[in-house]
Amino acid sequence: MNKIFKIVLLLCFSFLSVYKTSNASNEKIKIGLLIPLTGDDKLLGKLLIQSTQIALEDIGSDEVEIYPRDTASNPKKTLASAIELRELGVQIVIGPIFYKNLVHLNELQNMTFLSLTNKTLNLPNNVISTGVNATSQLNTIKKFIEDNEIKKTILLTPNIDYEVEIKKALRESKIKIFKHYIYDTEPTKLTAQIEKITNYKIRKQNLADEIKRVEESDLADKEKQLEKLEKKYTIGNVNFDSVIISDFSESLKSVITSLLYTDVSPKEKYIITFNQWFDESLFKEKAIQPISYPSISNKNLIDFEKKFFKEFKNKPNHLSLLSYDLVGLIYFLSLNNEITDLNKLFKKKNSFKGKIGIFDIKDNRIYHRLNFYQIKDGDLIEIF
Repeated sequence: MNKIFKIVLLLCFSFLSVYKTSNASNEKIKIGLLIPLTGDDKLLGKLLIQSTQIALEDIGSDEVEIYPRDTASNPKKTLASAIELRELGVQIVIGPIFYKNLVHLNELQNMTFLSLTNKTLNLPNNVISTGVNATSQLNTIKKFIEDNEIKKTILLTPNIDYEVEIKKALRESKIKIFKHYIYDTEPTKLTAQIEKITNYKIRKQNLADEIKRVEESDLADKEKQLEKLEKKYTIGNVNFDSVIISDFSESLKSVITSLLYTDVSPKEKYIITFNQWFDESLFKEKAIQPISYPSISNKNLIDFEKKFFKEFKNKPNHLSLLSYDLVGLIYFLSLNNEITDLNKLFKKKNSFKGKIGIFDIKDNRIYHRLNFYQIKDGDLIEIF
């Protein structure tokens, strides 16, 4: 077994002040930045440039140079810009952001791309996925399930483009799932599927049968029992203790609302979702709470947002924090290694700590050791 090489990247780059020595080869550290600078996603590109500027300020070294180039969110433009970076002597690149733009990058085998995508399937061998992928999230959810001794968990996945990604993550995380359902996101079809999953019609009929039985009985407390039954929606339990929903935003809310309609309450069953990036709209939806999910360090994100706003009078997103960490990681690796060897280090088993949290590098992917949160009564609670 290969020895795990531990790399520690301190949260605020405070450690960098100790390392004022040059990198091993005394070369400039040239970091490419493949981002959308034109088109519909150009504002996202601007945020990433600003985050790397903050990283350079915190590093405080003139040995690092960032070379932003436009992808225009287009695979061919991405390749052309990557070739341009190669001609400038750039060997390691942060980006591109979107999975679709990776398609031609295997033509540049002497370069390493730290893509911000969270997809991990069919990556070119010179691309490392650095986003918060499904395996990282299921690993964290698995810990929560085990800590709470949850016995039966079902997984609900929409029938969209990451269904295969989820199935791969299930195998890698080895999380115990009782049943995995793929659902249609069209509201009417979704409700029908949730009814079937929760045995809603049977439970509804159970209630009707019990009301009829009590009505036809000679029970002394007949009226009292009927009064209790009229407050119920169903009778009978569902065949699971928790449900994981691998969905987001309004689609996620639709699924939880369908569960509520079928008399499955978050107060009685654990409702767990994938990383919601602290979506503020969820805090207002108290009827669908509590909701639990894995995510990056909220404290570190808030600290970064304050720093970012102070500098640029603008709010960053989670990709900004990720790109900030990647600049620091590349610099830290370069201190004791040749620039030409950096791509090899990313292919080994490594671990490092950044503002976004602890990362583990393995098989051309970065896995995140995430925190776990719960939204309850409009408040965010950190579970671990």
